[in-house]
Amino acid sequence: MTSLVLAAGYAAAALHFVFFACVVLGGFAAWWRPRLFWVHLGVAAYALGIVIVDWPCFLTEIENWSRAATGRAVMESGFIDFYLTGTLYPREHLMTSRVVIAAVVACSWAGAWWLARRRAARGREPFAVGGGG
Repeated sequence: MTSLVLAAGYAAAALHFVFFACVVLGGFAAWWRPRLFWVHLGVAAYALGIVIVDWPCFLTEIENWSRAATGRAVMESGFIDFYLTGTLYPREHLMTSRVVIAAVVACSWAGAWWLARRRAARGREPFAVGGGG
């Protein structure tokens, strides 16, 4: 049982990294597959809610449950602070990192918009929800 709980915690941590990568880079995937813009919009909105509104993150809850159940220290302030702050960037540059991430997302969306306009000019659906790619 303990190994399953531990595996759930590791899976949640891995999914956290995937989620973070999707937040930062997912808009660029919409350049390739325009329908992914809507997925990225949802992911980015949820991430923004976690940061601004302090929504709970179910992955953090799963990882903390696993940590507590296996005798490890829980993450007091969440995934970003636990794994990334102080590792990828100095703690005092948290706001700078958020601004950079927001700029990367904005650039990806600007590119998606530009490509959508080009597709529309060619008579293709720019951000089709169903059908086409």
